[in-house]
Amino acid sequence: MIQRVLSRHNVQQRGHGARPLVFVHGYGCDQRMWRFVAPAFEADHRVVLLDLVGAGGADPSAFDPARHSALEGYAQDLADVCDALELEGATLVGHSVSAMISVLASLRAPKRVGALVLVAPSPCYLNHPPDYFGGFERRDLDELLALMDANLVGWADALAPTIMGNPDQPERTRELRDSFCSIDPRVARAFARATFYGDNRADVGAVAVPSLIMQCASDAIAPAAVGRWLHANMPQSELRTLRATGHCPHMTHPAETIAVLRAYLDAAPRGGTRTDA
Repeated sequence: MIQRVLSRHNVQQRGHGARPLVFVHGYGCDQRMWRFVAPAFEADHRVVLLDLVGAGGADPSAFDPARHSALEGYAQDLADVCDALELEGATLVGHSVSAMISVLASLRAPKRVGALVLVAPSPCYLNHPPDYFGGFERRDLDELLALMDANLVGWADALAPTIMGNPDQPERTRELRDSFCSIDPRVARAFARATFYGDNRADVGAVAVPSLIMQCASDAIAPAAVGRWLHANMPQSELRTLRATGHCPHMTHPAETIAVLRAYLDAAPRGGTRTDA
């Protein structure tokens, strides 16, 4: 059972420290997207990398249309990996949609998770005025996913530059676009709907561990208002606004991402502290 879980998610472990640090990639990506950041922590952490169902080297047969129709299914997968590795007090570093997957996993496996680092997170991509603005109207997302259904390559061509930002780094945009196109279309469509139509605002208030929110200075997918909302509604959270722009700072601005993550990991947990820089 343990080996089956680890094989299912192509789990890789590196490093020499005892403190577990689990990197979880965003939509349309895989564990390789952490290659500029994760090695910096191998000297003093037990670094864990994995591929979500449908991504990278994950077992393609593990996709379950019912289980993976909502983020809770992916969260259970992540909790299963933490259980299989017998992690204690792990820090989950989740990018984009995997920020909320990590939140949900922390609620499912509280003994396994000791802290969260949420990179460019969003609990809900839809606008719900007057109190919440996720950045998108329902018709915008409907049109986006309709394009995906009709033309996956065209959808990837259109969306990758918006997500990545930083036009001065076209190689990163090409990598993301190619990653989008490599996903099984059936999995891609299901995960996209779970991602963009999901609403986890009610879950973040139940998080019982210290959390770092890493907000990019300009992000078309997770605007600044979302980071502020999370900060105000998530107990024991800290908000750090990066100089980095775009939605993937671990790829476009790895040095700053490493520095902010390192500072947080090296500091003692600060329950209830609320800061912004």
